Amino acid sequence: MVRVRTNVATKRRKKRVLKAASGYFQQRHKRYAQAKRTRLKAQVYSYRDRKARRSDFRKLWTVRINAACREVGITYSRFIGGLLKAKVAVDRKMIAELAISSPAAFNRLVKIAQEHMVAAPAPKASTAKKAAAKK
Repeated sequence: MVRVRTNVATKRRKKRVLKAASGYFQQRHKRYAQAKRTRLKAQVYSYRDRKARRSDFRKLWTVRINAACREVGITYSRFIGGLLKAKVAVDRKMIAELAISSPAAFNRLVKIAQEHMVAAPAPKASTAKKAAAKK
């Protein structure tokens, strides 16, 4: 069997890992073993946080839409429910952007949602009787 010398491949692999770990703190960018572990962990974090970022932005858009809705005098859930009934296909990112940059367009969306909003259900007869009995 022919002996295979791997020093070229090893040097190239170590160089690639250390280059990727440049800028890390203390020995994490100098020592191959620490750089390798740190880089692997960093990739795990970046993969996880790319997924989490979507959730974070959706929460931010919801907060912005809710604040804009409250200024107009409607709740977030009634606004979104009205838009769903009206079959308006605008995502929350765009609604939040409209609420910030173009209040007039946002107010038109609110009007559409209010037109298609379901009225609050009347209290049931049994509930009214119980309330009257307590008095």
